[in-house]
Amino acid sequence: MDTQKFYSHGKLLITGEYLVLDGAKALAIPCKFGQHLNVTPSESDTSHWLSYDHHNRVWLDVEFDLLQVINTPWTGKEDVENRLFQVLREINRLNPTVFTRNYQFKTHLEFPKNWGLGTSSTLIANLAKWADVDPYLLLANTFGGSGYDIACADSDSALVYQLEDGLPKVEAASIPEAIKANIYFVFLEEKQNSREAIANYKTKRPKGLEKSISEINKITHDFQEVESLKNAQELMNNHEDYLSEILQISPVQSRLFPDFQGSIKSLGAWGGDFVMVLSETDPRDYFRNKGLNTILRFEDMSL
Repeated sequence: MDTQKFYSHGKLLITGEYLVLDGAKALAIPCKFGQHLNVTPSESDTSHWLSYDHHNRVWLDVEFDLLQVINTPWTGKEDVENRLFQVLREINRLNPTVFTRNYQFKTHLEFPKNWGLGTSSTLIANLAKWADVDPYLLLANTFGGSGYDIACADSDSALVYQLEDGLPKVEAASIPEAIKANIYFVFLEEKQNSREAIANYKTKRPKGLEKSISEINKITHDFQEVESLKNAQELMNNHEDYLSEILQISPVQSRLFPDFQGSIKSLGAWGGDFVMVLSETDPRDYFRNKGLNTILRFEDMSL
């Protein structure tokens, strides 16, 4: 049986977190780490789903009758199985011709699941390619979110993502060469739930965000044209201040690293996952002394 193979890149959201849901322009980068999907027609009367982590260890092993799952309210033993079945049902709704038999599915992650680089979004992007459905629609009807991560999945460079009248708009972008050597990504050793973070934002967001969105749009534009580290740091500090006021959460630098000589910006959902560090000197010893050992240079993370 022929195996079909698919791949999607992980992602990091540099600017516009939260506000991208309300139409702000967001700067994002695809990562060197992603997820593979292999699909093979099954010779048995059941489907088998195997998911491997970045150490090639199985973290999800489910055998099921695919036709029964998509046609009945079949439930799994765990939440992750139910989420998978939800995605498969939605694929069937979007393209009823795709599931005519059972299949063997294998996924392989290239990054730790708790890094927040897009375990779910890379899966959605891969499955959408295989099933020939709209990945943005599949994401919206399952996990939710703005869709910037779907845009990153097949991009080979930085991009600016925006929702216009609810529809995705993607433009090519770039990170200035002048600051790439000064950018580091530090993992805070905590995984944020993006769905919960989005729901919390939608509940608490203030009215009249037009001015804030305009300011973030300007930062997204200006950051791509900076010629000095100092200018980049000023922009990121301003970005943190705007989001801090909206979210009513103190910026990560003032909360956790007040003595750091440089700039630290939250990426994506505030409170966990990665932060971006802009530093004139190598900051790795500083963060290692804080017990944070997952530190990647820009060139090690970004495509």
